[in-house]
Amino acid sequence: MLNKTIAEIISSLEQRQISSVELTQLYLDRIKQLNPQLNAFITVTEEQALNQAQQADVLRGTGDYATDTHPLLGVPMAEKDIFCTEGIKTSCGSKMLDNFISPYDSTVTANFKKAGYVCLGKTNMDEFAMGSSNETSFYGNCKNPWDLECVPGGSSGGSASAVAAYLTPAASGTDTGGSIRQPASFCGITGIKPTYGRVSRWGMIAFASSLDQAGPMTRNAEDAAILLNVMAGYDPKDSTCINRPVPDYQATLNDSLENLKVGLPKQFFSSDLDDDIAQLIHNAVSELEKQGAQIKEIDLPHSHLSVPAYYIIAPAECSSNLSRFDGVRYGYRSDNAEDLESLYKNSRSEAFGEEVKRRILIGTYALSEGFYDAYYLKAQQVRRLIKEDFNQAFKEVDVILGPTTPSGAFQLGANNEDPVTMYLNDIFTIAVNLAGLPAMSVPAGFSQNKPIGLQLIGNDFEEARLLNVAHQFQRVTDWHQQKPKNFD
Repeated sequence: MLNKTIAEIISSLEQRQISSVELTQLYLDRIKQLNPQLNAFITVTEEQALNQAQQADVLRGTGDYATDTHPLLGVPMAEKDIFCTEGIKTSCGSKMLDNFISPYDSTVTANFKKAGYVCLGKTNMDEFAMGSSNETSFYGNCKNPWDLECVPGGSSGGSASAVAAYLTPAASGTDTGGSIRQPASFCGITGIKPTYGRVSRWGMIAFASSLDQAGPMTRNAEDAAILLNVMAGYDPKDSTCINRPVPDYQATLNDSLENLKVGLPKQFFSSDLDDDIAQLIHNAVSELEKQGAQIKEIDLPHSHLSVPAYYIIAPAECSSNLSRFDGVRYGYRSDNAEDLESLYKNSRSEAFGEEVKRRILIGTYALSEGFYDAYYLKAQQVRRLIKEDFNQAFKEVDVILGPTTPSGAFQLGANNEDPVTMYLNDIFTIAVNLAGLPAMSVPAGFSQNKPIGLQLIGNDFEEARLLNVAHQFQRVTDWHQQKPKNFD
C-alpha cells in the first residue's frame, strides 16, 4: 500500500480494500522507522492523524459525502512547516517560531481539511524558506534518500525527501525561486509551482510576498493534478489571489500532444550545463516529438539577469516581512534584554540563523535611502524585461522546456562557505518566479546515480497544459517510478 499513488489510494479507500486508519498507521510506522535517518519531519502529528483517519472512515461508512466535496477523504499526506496549522507548531524551520502554536489554519490547510485529508505532520525546510539545500533549518539538515551524504534541495527539502522515501504519498511545498522544483529534481519526484495568485498565500508564512507560491509535491503528474484541484482557487483574504475560475486539472491529462509547440531556450543549454544532463533533456524532447510535439529554439535574452535581480528583490521583501518577528508579540523572546531596543536586537540576533540575517541585511541595504533606485528599482526594471521575454516566447510556443537544475544533488556542506555558488543552483528556476509563471519539474533520468529533473514552463494560468505534457511524458517513461535503494 505504501507504494500506491494518491489516485490509487483514493481507489483503494473507495473499494474498502483498506481503511484510512490502517493506511495512516502504516505511514506513521514508516516515519518512526526511517525519519531518524532523513530528518524530513519537524513534527509528526500521530494522534491528530489517527483521529482524522477515524473520522474519515466513519464518514465513508455512512456514505454521507460526495467525492467532489471530499476528494481526499482519508488520504494521508504531509504539509511543509510554513503553513499555519491550527493547534500544531508552525516553526518555518526557525528558532524564532519554535514555540509558536498556530491559532488558525492557512487557506491551503483549510482546503485540505475540507477535502478530507489526513495530516501526517509538518516537514523540514530551510529557515523561513531561505535556502537551496535544507541546511539552514534550525532543526538540522534533511537528507536525500537517494544519497544520505547529499542535500534534498530546498527550501521544500523535507517534503521532497519524505515523498521520495515513501514516508508520505504527497506533501505541500512553496516556491519562491525554485523551492518546489529544485528539491523535486534532486529527489526524483514531481512538483509544480502554479501561477502567482492561483493558490492563496493566506496563512503561509511570508518570505518574499511577490514571489512566494504554494504547490503540490507528488510522485507523478496525475497526483499533482488531484492536489492542485484542492489547493487552487480564489481567496478574498489574500489580496494577491486571482478571482478566476479553476479548471479541472485531471480532465485534460490525457489530451494529445499533437502539434504542441515546445520552446527550447538556447540560454538553458550553454556550456555551463553538464553534458549528461543536456542529453537527458534532449532524450525527453525526443519522447515528446514522438507524440507529435513540434520543437523550436527560442531566446530569453535577459535570463542571465534573473539571479542578480532575484537576490535584490527577495531579500528586500524578506527584510520587510521579517520585521514582525521582534520578540514582543509572538515567537522567541530573548532573556538578555535590558530595554525595548535590546529586546529587539537580542531576540532577532539569537533566533535568526546566518542565512536569514544575511538576506535581511542585503534587503535592508537595498531599500535604504540612496540605494533604493540603484538596486531595488533597477532589479524591478530587470524583472519587467524578463517577463517581456517570456511574453514574446509564448507568442511562438505553448510550453518552454529545459533542465530544472544545472546538476544533480550536491554533497551536504559543499556550498556552505560560498553563498553565491549556492544561489546559482536556482539559475534555471528563478526567472519563472520573477515572471509569476507556472512551472513544474518531473523526473527525466539519472546523472551519476542522482535524479535529474525536466522543467516545463507555461504561460499564465496554463497549469493544465503543463500537467498534460508531464502526464503524457510519464506515460511513456518510468523515471518517476524509480525508488531509492534502502527506501523501496
